[in-house]
Amino acid sequence: MIDQETTRRVRITATQRHVPPKWAILQRRLFELLDSASQEFIARYVREDGTLIWRRDWPGMDGSDDPYEGFQNLALLYALGGHPSLHAESRRIWDGITWQWTEYGQLHREFDAYYDWMHHGEGSLFTYFLGLAGPATLKDRQRAVRFARMYTGEDEESPNYDPVRKLIRSPLTGSRGPRFEVTAEDWSTHRGILDAYLAPYEDIPGVDFESMKCAWSDDEIYAHVLRLMNERMNKGDVPLNLNATGLVAHAYLHTSDPAFRRWVQDYFEAWEQRAERNGGVVPDNVGLTGEIGEHNEGKWWGGYYGWRWPHGFMTIIEPIVNASMNAALLSGSMKPLRFARQQLDLNWELRQEREGKQLVPYKHFDSGWTDYREAPSQYAVYLWSMSMQDEDLERIERIPQTHDWSDIIVPQTSGKDKRTGRETKHYVGNTLPWFQYVQGKLPDYPERILEANERLIAQQLERMRSPQGDPLNWTESYHENDFSSIHIWQEVCPVYMESLVQLTLGAPMPISHGGLLHGRFRYFDAEHRRPGLPLDVAALVERLDADGANLHLVNTNVSETRIVVVQGGTFGEHRIDSVIEDSDSVREIDVGDRWLEVELPPGTSVRLQVGMSRYAYDPTYETPWSNSSQAADLLRGRSLSE
Repeated sequence: MIDQETTRRVRITATQRHVPPKWAILQRRLFELLDSASQEFIARYVREDGTLIWRRDWPGMDGSDDPYEGFQNLALLYALGGHPSLHAESRRIWDGITWQWTEYGQLHREFDAYYDWMHHGEGSLFTYFLGLAGPATLKDRQRAVRFARMYTGEDEESPNYDPVRKLIRSPLTGSRGPRFEVTAEDWSTHRGILDAYLAPYEDIPGVDFESMKCAWSDDEIYAHVLRLMNERMNKGDVPLNLNATGLVAHAYLHTSDPAFRRWVQDYFEAWEQRAERNGGVVPDNVGLTGEIGEHNEGKWWGGYYGWRWPHGFMTIIEPIVNASMNAALLSGSMKPLRFARQQLDLNWELRQEREGKQLVPYKHFDSGWTDYREAPSQYAVYLWSMSMQDEDLERIERIPQTHDWSDIIVPQTSGKDKRTGRETKHYVGNTLPWFQYVQGKLPDYPERILEANERLIAQQLERMRSPQGDPLNWTESYHENDFSSIHIWQEVCPVYMESLVQLTLGAPMPISHGGLLHGRFRYFDAEHRRPGLPLDVAALVERLDADGANLHLVNTNVSETRIVVVQGGTFGEHRIDSVIEDSDSVREIDVGDRWLEVELPPGTSVRLQVGMSRYAYDPTYETPWSNSSQAADLLRGRSLSE
């Protein structure tokens, strides 16, 4: 990596006046619609103190991630260029949710007392988006460090990590430390939901495993399930815990503390070594002494959120992809991507042809590999968007297109759409058509995805405004199919903006279970010194390659000048080496900085061929005007043991 010296930023000025293209008009209209919808959403569900209008109690260990998920995009919208009020509003609501779920009992010291890293990852997206919604506050930085230390072995109250064996000591961890034994109350809100899932073990008394159902709502069976989970599943490390690398990377982005970078690298490499010891396939459970299958009868499968229960491959590969990308970001090297590539390749090698389709196994039972499905393509897209290497492109293209990858959808639910079978968590459903676009195969994608995003917002506003969307009408039910379940805010939220992330940042949306937002560009408003595109400015990343990208900027305002600061990478990790301005007189301009200023006089636009050295700089949340050396010192609490 290159240490960047503070220099005067290069500025270029657009000279070409054009009628704004349709995509630019649609993009600015979408910003206006999202700003309006966000205010209506807040007014509908949030009290003045930031707490949510909801029930008086909520039992069990599950649930705090869901309100964070419902409101996380307020911070992301601000970071992209949304209304200025969202900087304070998103923090007010984060504080309110945190206080409320502390009172319910799920949170302690502003973090989950104990739960798994699928749900920690989901809930942490709000925190990560606040990192982008700078300038960072002292609270932002203090929390980032405190949360990270819960997983690096530096927090005595949260002994989640064994620094000698480099393992997280349980699948259920948090601010109170590892949860080796769960109680009937811990899973109480999930009993009816999990009736429809397969059993976590194949030898539970009273359960026919081949039925693929397990009656958690039956008290006797529930007692057996909890006993076996406490014996076999709740001690030791699991691949899902790799999502914790996002939390520690988040602390690094705030502080540049090399200890956080070392931890990410060490923990990531520990899991690489476990896969190597297991013949290449990552094991889904490692005991407290580091032995594979130690608490699970010697089996490398059958761990918590592992190869057997409940989701299989999805909750194996997602944390590995997240951790591989986090390690690559912090190291500046693409070598860590090999772990995710290896697991995708091994899964592909296990494929079988059934009814003319190439299917890969999602689960491993005692009898072997099973649950064959179509291979997921999105994970290779994530790797390719970071590496820009042909081998990742080949991993995408080897997957048969059993549906039209150019098909743009309006998601109907946050989760698996039962009508189509497609995963649309957080209403993200168009990663593949975006990939087609940046490959040059779908030229009308910008207009189509922006129009689809408008339809999505209209759909969500209708739900929010309906009698069912009125929080005063909600019941006390726990079941996920009830409209008043804890997932409610995701299902009525109108603040979704997949199109803006893809088109302006040149990136897919982050993986919903705790991924960081890895993009090619980021923007700042030079006049107001804040993150996001200035008012009236539209941006479109038209091409991506290993050495740069094509960027189109438009000022839709015909009477006022706008100045946008273009940053190389979401975290300033890319150096902008040069730009070639496509105009009547083509000229190349040397930049040599992570930032470039572009002045857009009224009604002008500019197309830039941006040459880049990717991952040349240390990644950071700092803005063009912030200075970490001048930031307030983190606070230190009393030490009552001294």
